[in-house]
Amino acid sequence: MTLEDFNFDLPEELIATRPAKPRSSSRMLVADGAPPGAPILDHHAYDLPDFLRAGDRLVLNDTKVIPARLSGLRHRTGDAGATSAKIEVTLLEPRAGGAGGAGARWSALLKPLKKIREGERVVFSEALSATLIAKEDGQGVMEFSCAGEDFDTALAEAGAMPLPPYIAAKRAADAQDKSDYQTVFARNTGAVAAPTASLHFDDALLAALRAKGVAFTYVTLHVGAGTFLPVKVEDVTTHKMHAEWGEVSEEAAAQIAATKAAGGRVIPVGTTALRLIESAAQSSGAIAPWRGETDIFIYPGFDFRVTDGLMTNFHLPKSTLMMLVSALMGQERMREIYDHAITSRYRFFSYGDASLLLPKGA
Repeated sequence: MTLEDFNFDLPEELIATRPAKPRSSSRMLVADGAPPGAPILDHHAYDLPDFLRAGDRLVLNDTKVIPARLSGLRHRTGDAGATSAKIEVTLLEPRAGGAGGAGARWSALLKPLKKIREGERVVFSEALSATLIAKEDGQGVMEFSCAGEDFDTALAEAGAMPLPPYIAAKRAADAQDKSDYQTVFARNTGAVAAPTASLHFDDALLAALRAKGVAFTYVTLHVGAGTFLPVKVEDVTTHKMHAEWGEVSEEAAAQIAATKAAGGRVIPVGTTALRLIESAAQSSGAIAPWRGETDIFIYPGFDFRVTDGLMTNFHLPKSTLMMLVSALMGQERMREIYDHAITSRYRFFSYGDASLLLPKGA
């Protein structure tokens, strides 16, 4: 199984830079895991209730994206006089510690890293600054001037949403992204990338699903910037996944187990929710409460313990997410699905359209 097995040609114009409005008006491809040549259906996200049954359960990731991209100035006074340098900071993950617990501490990407020394301070706003306390593996460890709610408030004012590289290359983040790049049920702060399949849900769609008898379970996986890292090995089975923190609560595990026992389908919304519930089932073979970091890597041959279907966006060529959906649906079937999506001009990636993948059929 090589990296090229998960490659495809994607026209640049199909990469979405803004989401559909309203959210549930995005297109939705529907396909089952039937042999090649089976129908592939074209619908919209608001049609989702038509493909679910009373007693089915959607698993939703309730992580909340922080405005993790900051722009500030480093000031320095030396023999050559006073100098300043613009420093771009992208927060990656929180770190333990902090001077007396006074300041939040984060791992971050700094550009340009060479323009700042350990111990120097970057000012982002009147309410927010940070000191570089270490350089590690091309990243920095930043200690901020505040913590807790004060940090959250200052970050919300000074930061911008960390749009994926393929969007950021086309345009800068703006105020609209602070709502567009956040799910309507986000509540647990900690992600630096959105669980993008959930961006298709609005209050109207959630209400329609409840009316159909579809249940919801909320889990938390804080999506990290590593989700955008490319696969660099030719033998994909040797790829090392990035780790992300997640939790399946006792209540969530019980809800999912009850649905399975009653014959309902468990359908995660997004690859993050899928990876989390499958991580929680690895030790016993059945869903169980779980909390910690997961680096689960799902590729063809994986034995799904919990997942009966998946709602997800369209993914990058040669990505681990292409490998995940190929594991669920089969490689040949996924090639057929993506050929259809490209021919039918579906919009790709984080702000793009959705697919509903049902390996055992509707």
